[in-house]
Amino acid sequence: MKAVLLTRYGSPEDLEVRDVPRPEPGPGQVLIRVAASSVNDWDASLASGKPFYVRALCGLRAPRVRIPGVDVAGTVEAAGERVTRWQPGDRVFGDLSGCGFGAFAEHVCAPQDAVAAAPETLSLEQAAALPHAAALAYQALFDVAGLRPEHRLLVNGAGGGVGTLAVQMARDLGVRDVVGVDHGDKHVRMRAAGYADCLDHRLVDFTRTGERHDVVLDARTTRAAHAYLRALRPGGTYVTVGGHTDKLLQVGLLGPLLGRASGRRLRVLGLKPSGGLDAVRALCDAGRLAPVLDSTVPLAQVPAALRRFGDGLHTGKIVIAVGAG
Repeated sequence: MKAVLLTRYGSPEDLEVRDVPRPEPGPGQVLIRVAASSVNDWDASLASGKPFYVRALCGLRAPRVRIPGVDVAGTVEAAGERVTRWQPGDRVFGDLSGCGFGAFAEHVCAPQDAVAAAPETLSLEQAAALPHAAALAYQALFDVAGLRPEHRLLVNGAGGGVGTLAVQMARDLGVRDVVGVDHGDKHVRMRAAGYADCLDHRLVDFTRTGERHDVVLDARTTRAAHAYLRALRPGGTYVTVGGHTDKLLQVGLLGPLLGRASGRRLRVLGLKPSGGLDAVRALCDAGRLAPVLDSTVPLAQVPAALRRFGDGLHTGKIVIAVGAG
């Protein structure tokens, strides 16, 4: 099978498409014929070996992860012993960040509980844009922040995969006051996704506008932890799902102390991979949620896709088309 191989940390251009042996499912695993994947922070970080915690988790000198790829959508081709949930031919999607990655390949093995039934109303290429970003958005908004219809929501990094899904989830709940912060070139598509107002992060610091929100969902996290208190109403919640490592550590370590002192909550989401995907599928099949696709490229163009992602030029998700969907 063809796969994108990670042999050393460096740049996206160091990744190579090679022929490698097809994996065989072990007990409790399914073999998935991959139709598509999509690009996430994890993939870019694996390629570069940065920030440092990536090397701590995945190999200090050389990567132990041979094939990147977090999101998977495809068809079950075979099942190992003790698999009870899936049969060959089942369409599935999932987040493989908790079980070894590997979706930038024509086949991948995954634990049976790492995937869910793919939405029936979406192609597998569309479904591949959902797992990681949708789980981040869903868990942050509902499990951590407890979003309610009357809340005022701001999303920082609103033009990416998480942000374009989060606004749809919020609007579906009944939230009408949703503000998105991102590069001005993305605002047209952000408004189409459901944002009532858009701010350009190059021109406006959302923590200094004087406007306060019940929930702030942050996919960028570029400020000191105390700065986010200015953007929250009393009792409000700030939750970050990614960004600069030093700022994430500040929120994680100082957030509880700052929260108690201010009457607000600052949290770092501890993602449960593929958590909430059954609810995400139901929203998609009801026509209430759909991924925003930036572009779709073949496996050979993964380096260029990672470069575009790293430069922050994408709106929504960059999909990697691997096999027949």
